[in-house]
Amino acid sequence: MTIRPSWWFRAAAVCAALVLAYLFLPALVVIPVSFTDRSYLSFPAESWSLQHYRQLVESPVWRESLLQSVAVSAVSTLAATCLGCAAAIGAWKLGARLGGLVRMLALLPLIVPTIVGALAYYRLYIDLGLLDTYTGVVLAHVVAATPFVFVSVGSALANFDPRLEQAARSMGARPLQVLSRVTLPGIRPGIVSGAIFAFIVSWDELVVLLFITTRNVYLLPRAMWDGINENVDPTIAAVATLMILITFICLCVERLLAHRKGKRESS
Repeated sequence: MTIRPSWWFRAAAVCAALVLAYLFLPALVVIPVSFTDRSYLSFPAESWSLQHYRQLVESPVWRESLLQSVAVSAVSTLAATCLGCAAAIGAWKLGARLGGLVRMLALLPLIVPTIVGALAYYRLYIDLGLLDTYTGVVLAHVVAATPFVFVSVGSALANFDPRLEQAARSMGARPLQVLSRVTLPGIRPGIVSGAIFAFIVSWDELVVLLFITTRNVYLLPRAMWDGINENVDPTIAAVATLMILITFICLCVERLLAHRKGKRESS
């Protein structure tokens, strides 16, 4: 017997579609604007042009900020992934009380408002001499991105069978061998998903940059902010389109990994 969806199911689907459109359509407006043939923000008038994408490559300011963002995000992602994995595995190994304390501390950066954290970084970096330095930016990005790795790896560990580690130890494997050959391969999808989210967080971070950087460290979000304040250049729309595309690709890769993990577990 075929079960037809009731009217409330259709209404819920329509509401969900409207909410998604409300959330995403304003952001997608920048895509056609990035192909404008004018020198100001507008939709293409006579033809679609790639001149602002060429400006992104040819302009030293935009090119350098793009390369700096990629480098900082890559380093921050690597460090956040290592710290998040270590914290998640440590909380998993500890008892309920100590593990809960580690989880609370690891998720604290998600609880503190970004503006409060930015002010704290600014005051702390004055004393440490880390204002407008790559080290200071990387440290701030690592703190912001580590909780996402922690949550992702923790979810993977919740589905990991600890008896696999016991079997490996019973066969003479050392703790480091168990970690590298049993535990980490078993939670690889969670690690990759956490790394992707860490890269997105580092790639898009702006508020902290406004407080702790000026000109020596000039990442892409800061360049976009200055471009909006000083001169509304359509190149900003091209940069925004590029950032949306990179974020979308990262999310698609994360969903693909989650889908493959689900298929392996079901089989």
